[in-house]
Amino acid sequence: MQVSEQAAAESVARELVAFLERRREQIAQRWADLPLFITVFTVSRDEAVEACKTVVDALADVAATGRLDNVAASGFDSVREQLGRMAASRARSGFSPAQIADEAAGLRVTTAELLRGEVHDLSGDEAQEVLLALTVLMGTLSLVIMETTVNAGEELIARQRQQLLEVATPVISLWEGVVAVPLIGTLDSARSQVVMESLLEAIVDRRARYAILDITGVPTVDSLVAQHLIKTVAAARLMGAECIVSGIRPAIAQTIVHLGIDLSSVLTRSSLADALAYALTQQGIEVSRVAGANPR
Repeated sequence: MQVSEQAAAESVARELVAFLERRREQIAQRWADLPLFITVFTVSRDEAVEACKTVVDALADVAATGRLDNVAASGFDSVREQLGRMAASRARSGFSPAQIADEAAGLRVTTAELLRGEVHDLSGDEAQEVLLALTVLMGTLSLVIMETTVNAGEELIARQRQQLLEVATPVISLWEGVVAVPLIGTLDSARSQVVMESLLEAIVDRRARYAILDITGVPTVDSLVAQHLIKTVAAARLMGAECIVSGIRPAIAQTIVHLGIDLSSVLTRSSLADALAYALTQQGIEVSRVAGANPR
């Protein structure tokens, strides 16, 4: 019985593969006019048709394995990048995952219409089996499209998050040879890493001898944040710059003491102004008020 069922499944798979190979051109021509393809491949319709043919070929490869529901089938490898590009393009155009899924489902409708026009030579049961197999295969394609949609969305969010971290962590030049990073908001591992990388790059690019980390705008400091600050100071020293941490408020100072964090190796100043004054003094620069000037 099992042998008979296996033979029947193999026969259905062969029929489906033969259909996809035989109707490759017609399927591609119909798909090329559907929103999922036509709105992405806008240079020429021929480009859309060729992209559709590649997807049909991938479906035939998957069908040949008999594993119609295998999302991880190697046959999809050749089109995953293309499908991801298409899904990302639709997502950037404002389409939700549900709308993209509906567009992917539209591929099955047009393909099933072509298949129904051919199965009249098969017995009723066999025709239904082939149609069912096509439905399963196209459902798997839809899952692959949705998978690439989600991955593309996650990659976009990750890139945007990285860009926001970089924008939120500017390195500014206060004086020749003096750079500063004014930190505002919560520090986590990812942002601390960006701080370190940005500061070290600035030290090299601007030949800075002094680097100031101002944490006036940081609401809390825990042991993890303190460790990141210590590592940043150590890394700056290895690059030939002295690092000063400024803006340690009384509440943060008490927290550091209660946590037992040793910052004895870190040069600190109460404010950014004091840190800048220290850096200038170390370079033999004295800043004084012009006589007769009115302070504001």
